[in-house]
Formats: sequence, C-alpha cells, structure tokens
Amino acid sequence: MATKSKRDYYEVLGIMRTATEVEIKSAYRKLALQFHPDRNPDNPDAEERFKECSEAYSVLSDGDKRAAYDRFGHAAVNGAGAGGGGFETVDFSEIFGEMFGFGDIFGQQGGGRRRSRVQRGSDLREDVTLTFEEAAFGAERTLKYRRRETCEECKGSGAAAGKAASQCRQCQGRGQVRFQQGFFSISRTCPACQGMGTVIESPCKRCHGEGNLLRDHTLEVKIPAGVEDGTRILFNGHGDAGAHGGPPGDTYIILHVKEHPIFEREGNDLYCAVPVSFAQAALGDEIRIPTLEGEANLKVPEGTQTGTTFRLRHKGMPILNASGRGDLYVEVKVQTPTKLNRQQRELMQQLSQTFSVENKPERRSLLSKVKDIFG
Repeated sequence: MATKSKRDYYEVLGIMRTATEVEIKSAYRKLALQFHPDRNPDNPDAEERFKECSEAYSVLSDGDKRAAYDRFGHAAVNGAGAGGGGFETVDFSEIFGEMFGFGDIFGQQGGGRRRSRVQRGSDLREDVTLTFEEAAFGAERTLKYRRRETCEECKGSGAAAGKAASQCRQCQGRGQVRFQQGFFSISRTCPACQGMGTVIESPCKRCHGEGNLLRDHTLEVKIPAGVEDGTRILFNGHGDAGAHGGPPGDTYIILHVKEHPIFEREGNDLYCAVPVSFAQAALGDEIRIPTLEGEANLKVPEGTQTGTTFRLRHKGMPILNASGRGDLYVEVKVQTPTKLNRQQRELMQQLSQTFSVENKPERRSLLSKVKDIFG
C-alpha cells in the first residue's frame, strides 16, 4: 500500500513561505489549541492533525531546519516526523504555558533540576524627609529600621542544631513531580518542598525553620548637598539576609524635600519674586533680597518695569556630586498703592500731569518685547 505523502509544512500551518517567526508561532498556537487531544478526546483525526502541526512547527521554527526544508523539502528533514509523530523535541513551554496555564509545563525548571536553596535577600525601602536647606547643604541621619538577619543558632540553615535538611520523599529530591496531562507528561514544582528537593523535618526552635530573624538595624546616612525630591541612595548589603547562605539584599533610601516658603527650584536654579514700590522702580534703589546663605544686595535700576528678572550667579543650589552651583533669579513685582491719603493723591495727580502715555491696545507679543528691552 502506498505511503501517504506528507503535506507541505507551510500548507499545514496555513502560512506563506515568507512568514516571520512570530507569524509561524501564532499560526501554530491557534492550530494546536484547536486540535489538542485533550480538547478532542473522541476525535482521532484531531490527534493526527495535532501531530502534523507540531511536526511542521518543529521544523519551521528552527532556522537551520527551515532553510534545509526550503531547499530540499521533506528529504532534508526525514528525521523530523518519520513514521508520523516521531518529530524532534521542541520547546513548546511558552506556547502551551500561555494556552493552558500549566506554569512549569515541560520542565521549565530546567528539565527536573532542583531549585537552588540559596536565595538573595529582599531589597528594602526607607523614606527620609529633608528641609529645603538640608537638601541644599547636605545632612546626616541615623536611620533605624527592621530587617531580617541570619539566625546565629542554625547559621541560616533553618534546621535544629545537629540536624540537616533531608531529601523530599514526594519528589525524591528532584524538586519536581510529574503527572499525565492527557497527551503530555507534565512537570510541576513539588508542593512539598517548593522545588528545593529537601525538607526540614527538625526546624530550628529559635527561627522556626526560617533561617533568619527580624531585628532592628541602624544605618548612618550621609546625605550629599544638592539632592532633589525623589533622589535615591543605595546601600549595598543592608537589606534582608539571603536564604541558606545567599547574599543579602540592598536598602534604598528615598529622599523627600519639603517646599521652601520663598524659593522655587528648577534643576539647580532658584526663583523668587520680590515686591518694590512704584518710587523704587521709577527712581531706582538698592534692596535686600533673601538667599540660601542670608540676605544679599540687589541694585534695582531706574525705570525698572514690573516682571523684570535679575540673575545672581552662583546663588542657587549646589550641583549634586560636582563642584559649582546654580543661579538665583529674582523677579521684581512693582506694587501699586491701593489707598492714598490726601497729600499722596495730590502729589500723584501732579506727577501724572507730567507723563504722556497713550492707552492704545497692543499685542501681548509686542508688550513682551518692550518688557525685554527695559529688562
């Protein structure tokens, strides 16, 4: 009896010969879901179609095999599927894990290898609030928090003195158990030992088998000048102790900077606004303005317009982990008096007669240019 000829692999998956790896995987996923034997228990044709699709995918998903197949056809890959269903093993874990949610399907833990008991400790986070001045010039903090430290009695093993972890009886030390899932043999993490391959039958009385204890820890934190809100400082090895001799985690210090009543910060520069009287703006004056170090003199030229901004170099925030400082920008706000006595009103009226200003509306852009000229 004549042997049934194999269908073209591209035809089996319903894809073009120019299909990408993503398209190949997507096509196989859909067909495998449709023809999986577990979903078609009474349909032998579905099992054959499933094998056919899997064989096609095992070849087309491999770059070298696909190139050979494209050149020589089935003769180039006779080992893949000879006799129907004897195709080479392919890693289907990603595909079927997504389809059926098996988790550790097809030995995702390394083909049945035990999970290492050595584990890195958890990272910790602590928050520190600073004043604006502390952020500018640096500060020191003594930080107290709780972390897990290795138990001295069992040295982190979790076992009582003179005892040791024994091989898990359920998985025989493999860390995984296998069971039949319809057409496939599935591997899952052993529920008895959580994939470790060993269990502690005589736990340490002090740490109750945990291998570590929760204790207070003190950390001296030196905060550099120029930090910003949200700055993170890393302290390596100051997190929770690792399990079974694993390295400790880290501790992250997150800084929160309070707002300043006067200054606003943008990068390393500071901004503030200072009120001046009409007379000071018109005649000019020297005023005192605040800085981070105290007050400083600022000369307001004659005829200064409201909104004019002056820059004081190197009066801003220190640059973090570098030399130099930002600048301080001071915006002048000319205050118009709201209440005048009789003498002030008379003088103001006399003064207004000496000015000649035409109140003609203009575009805002033009006003901005005029302000820049006067600034």
